[in-house]
Amino acid sequence: MRSSEVSEAGARPTLEAVAARAGVSRATVSRVVNGEAGVREVLAVKVRRAVDELGYVPNRAARSLVTRRYDAVAVVIAEPETRVFADPFFALQLRGISKELTAHDVQLVLLLTEGRADHARVGRYLSGGHVDGALVFSLHLDDPLPVIINGAGVPTVFGGRPGWTGGEDSVRYVDCDNRGGARTAVRHLAGLGRTRIAHITGALDQTSAADRLDGFRDVLPAGDARLVAEGDFTPAGGERAMRHLLDRCPDVDAVFAANDLSAAGALRVLRAAGRRVPDDVAVVGFDDMLPVAEQADPPLTTVRQDIEEMGRLMAAMLLRGQDRCPAPDDSCVRPRERPRGADDVGHAASVVLPTELVRRESA
Repeated sequence: MRSSEVSEAGARPTLEAVAARAGVSRATVSRVVNGEAGVREVLAVKVRRAVDELGYVPNRAARSLVTRRYDAVAVVIAEPETRVFADPFFALQLRGISKELTAHDVQLVLLLTEGRADHARVGRYLSGGHVDGALVFSLHLDDPLPVIINGAGVPTVFGGRPGWTGGEDSVRYVDCDNRGGARTAVRHLAGLGRTRIAHITGALDQTSAADRLDGFRDVLPAGDARLVAEGDFTPAGGERAMRHLLDRCPDVDAVFAANDLSAAGALRVLRAAGRRVPDDVAVVGFDDMLPVAEQADPPLTTVRQDIEEMGRLMAAMLLRGQDRCPAPDDSCVRPRERPRGADDVGHAASVVLPTELVRRESA
């Protein structure tokens, strides 16, 4: 027997079907489904009940014509997929972003850039009316993406302090206290009585690496220049840098690595060279990525940044700007995680989260 509310068995319920079930007009149903004001609560309750009973799912394409929203956000990572899927940092940040978007029924669209040829593709997609905004991270100083994204005209939040001229004043971003965290790491090593403290940098065309190098130099302004070796935030880069350090400065007795992956590479080289950690050489990393830090040999002392929370705050900042996320005293910014200097994450130009030292066996 055919239902009067659904034209054929198995067909998708329509606005008309919901209106008939709720006993209201089609226009009223449309306003409730699209989140518009002007509907009495008693009628809105009837509509929502009918939606649930019929299993009505709004047509997103039609809905976007009315609301001018696409219920989707692009996440742009300026790295090749081989790096993204090998580095747990990106998984943690994506998890935070995904949780926040899912809580507001917004879809995540992942865009990766293998090389310069992909930048135009990303620009075309963002300007093509597919998404409501973009979350962008892992930018490099010469990256054209900021200009391309600005040209696309979509609201954007960046992960990490911007490195282009004027970026800090005009761009919304979320970061951690990279420089302060580096100072904490180096002071800890100095407090252990270490006098030949080296630094393995990250990729210095990224502001996080530059800030951590600055923090290292804040504590050791007159340090031996040979005790700084350039890495690239990868285990292989950490291995190469550690070999250079041992060749140049065999008396090194401590290492601050710009991230946990670099530190893990350094630990392997030290072990192969017969250097005991922490007896001969103490090692501190940065990030506190648990799969890496806890399983290192020995477990890694490191500077913790809340990577997942940074991703969540990026998404919350973008959604708040679209009035999808309510006032700042609700779940968008949890009181226990409220960022310094940002009473309202939606309208703050930047959010910088604190870091802390997590002591394990390597230092």
